[in-house]
Amino acid sequence: MKLLLDQNLSYRLVRDLQETIPELTHVKLEGLQDAEDYEVWKFARQYNYTIITFDIDFYELQIVKGFPPQIIWLRKGNMTRKECTTFLQENISKIRDFLTNEEFKDTGCLEFR
Repeated sequence: MKLLLDQNLSYRLVRDLQETIPELTHVKLEGLQDAEDYEVWKFARQYNYTIITFDIDFYELQIVKGFPPQIIWLRKGNMTRKECTTFLQENISKIRDFLTNEEFKDTGCLEFR
């Protein structure tokens, strides 16, 4: 389960969640901190990452370009790093199910409201 955190999420989440999500990385750690969304999207597609984001841009890109990559869209408003860590830990089974269950293979976006 390869997940890529968008720049609108703290890169420190990688350390906070490394036991729960070992293949988690952040755009900053991949040298993409100043990249346009489309460049991040292409990176995620090339290396089989699912993007976790707070904003609509990747969802809109997906409408135009399709998927992969799949998107996990956190539509929860501003969250502290601790709140985000807790939220992702509490929802890891839903995320894993979204990414691995055949039932969702044709679903490009998992939204959390």
